[in-house]
Amino acid sequence: MEVKLDLTEDYASQVFSLYKETWWAENRTLDQTANCIKGSQITVGLFDDEDLVGFARAITDFIFKAIIFDVIVSEKHRGKGLGKKLIIAVKEHPKLHSIKHFELYCLPEMESFYEGFGFTSNVGGIHLMRCTNA
Repeated sequence: MEVKLDLTEDYASQVFSLYKETWWAENRTLDQTANCIKGSQITVGLFDDEDLVGFARAITDFIFKAIIFDVIVSEKHRGKGLGKKLIIAVKEHPKLHSIKHFELYCLPEMESFYEGFGFTSNVGGIHLMRCTNA
């Protein structure tokens, strides 16, 4: 597997295919996917030859926070340590060497996976809040 950093919207169709494998991104459009990639400061892809088999992205201020989103490994490549490879690639991205906090949100069943990288849900009583834009 080859890790490629800083993917552009040129990879939108391949990321879009990965999104279709998830319950949380399956309704995103190709145009939304391209704009999502373009609007993210950090993008990481895992490639098996020319095929994108894993993807993650982050939004950051490059000093205090980097929020990791869309950690995906294709269904046929799961269970091979590629999710671990993605998280490591994001956390070790050269542009993120000064980040104080990496953050993400996940389902409860994924907490133990992310705890293996130093993530914790003990964040001083902070709660996720959301407002849907109509």
